[in-house]
Amino acid sequence: MDLTPSKAVPSSSPPLHSPSAPPHHLPPVPPSSPPSFTISEQDVRRQFARLNPRKAPGPDGVSPSTLRHCAEELTPVFTDIFNSSLESCQVPACLKTSTIVPVPKKPRITGLNDYRPVALTSVVMKSLERLILPHLKSITTPLLDPLQFAYRANRSVDDAVNLALHSILQHLDSPGTYARILFVDFSSAFNTIRPALLQDKLSQLSVPDSLCSTGSPQGCVLSPLLFSLYTNCCTSSHQSVKLIKFADDTTLIGLISNGDETAYRREVARLVSWCGHNNLQLNAQKTVEMIVDFRKVTAPLPPLALMDSPITIADSFRFLGTTITGTLSGSRTSAPSSRRPSKGCSSYGS
Repeated sequence: MDLTPSKAVPSSSPPLHSPSAPPHHLPPVPPSSPPSFTISEQDVRRQFARLNPRKAPGPDGVSPSTLRHCAEELTPVFTDIFNSSLESCQVPACLKTSTIVPVPKKPRITGLNDYRPVALTSVVMKSLERLILPHLKSITTPLLDPLQFAYRANRSVDDAVNLALHSILQHLDSPGTYARILFVDFSSAFNTIRPALLQDKLSQLSVPDSLCSTGSPQGCVLSPLLFSLYTNCCTSSHQSVKLIKFADDTTLIGLISNGDETAYRREVARLVSWCGHNNLQLNAQKTVEMIVDFRKVTAPLPPLALMDSPITIADSFRFLGTTITGTLSGSRTSAPSSRRPSKGCSSYGS
């Protein structure tokens, strides 16, 4: 084999590492990827110490009492399991199972819709989700829709209600104006999320694959935040229409001037189209509209239809814990500032 160095072949262009090479000849620097997320034993031990020992175990049989009282012995084991799961982007099958218990919503049952599904899920899995939640929020919070009020620092349902009422009242100060408020209801919102589509949306928000491989199952601690991220790109394109969201609670407010409802109806149609493309099912029977009109002389307004189903016009509606009426008088029926987003269904356990 000839190891004699070959003669250099002259080139008309300078080499990449030559000081005389122009900057645009340098190879592009790849974008920095989000730092890998690992869970420490201290975090796991602290999480186990917060568990309520009186809660029931999940289908895997691991009780919160056992995890709390044996935290010192079990913390290293579960820390390894959690980090291995994050590294491999896989969740152990035994942690993904749940038992769904139908609980009646009313004394007299007339159909399946009169039951509320209650999920009995793994305490270990919920502990992992609670450890992931702060990290996921830190990545996505700066990218969230400003009119999404769930899981935002220093925001609550109070802010969502106040913004809605303030926008309407400010608009009604002008003559010849009124407002139409559409309270949107989804059918099994969390259950209809497509995991592959969710992962694509999370990847666009720079969320590592290891944090978005579980989907959004019933009873999941992450479900409200994941739903908020899933619907993050669903916004209004017109300044006279506001789309206010609190997790899966969605409200479309049309600020109408001079009887022109074009923008409002167009945004309703866009919402229906967006839900169709993202596999979310609107419940036209439970979606309600309210009209706020302080004009002295009024005429009957054209009805609104959702997927060819007429929308019921209500005189009052419970909006994020506050019952409001067509005169915008309201009474608080729960403490909005302490309300948490639902998880698709209730869940027992820690």
